[in-house]
Amino acid sequence: MKKYLSPGNLIVTIGGVLAFVGMTAYFTDSVNLSVPTFFYGVPIFLIGLGLKTSEIPPAELFDKTTFDTNRFNRPKELTALVKDVTRWRYGIKAHLESSLESLNLWDEDNPPQLKEIEEITKEEKNGLRMRFELNAVPLEKWIEKQERLNRFFVKGLESEFIIDDNKKEFDFILFY
Repeated sequence: MKKYLSPGNLIVTIGGVLAFVGMTAYFTDSVNLSVPTFFYGVPIFLIGLGLKTSEIPPAELFDKTTFDTNRFNRPKELTALVKDVTRWRYGIKAHLESSLESLNLWDEDNPPQLKEIEEITKEEKNGLRMRFELNAVPLEKWIEKQERLNRFFVKGLESEFIIDDNKKEFDFILFY
């Protein structure tokens, strides 16, 4: 249900309803109601359609309550990163677009996509697991950049890759 409540969907719906009310009022000779609703409804509807063409859904955050309660144990930069990727975004092709571009882990036509994010504990270390869909950027390139990824978001982190059998997705874990 939450995936249908994007700002783009809400604006399209509001604009569509206003335009429909305006057209209905026009054909029933309610001129006072038809003019404002139609002339406000159509532009609002078109703005909503424009948003829909450039929208990216939020990455799925597993166990939000654990994430909120452990906020004092993780670096503030990682908290900001999670808040950024778990909201609707507009005008970009993928979450973390600018970060992946500066790391040279970007392909303009088919960029890697962040699918889900989770706070985990592994071998008594806390970490942030991010599941990426590879798309056109090969896994070898990610592994080659592992040392830079360890210090990119926050200095002094350790990381680990967990590679899926089909090599289309992988988990990247940042330990703090």
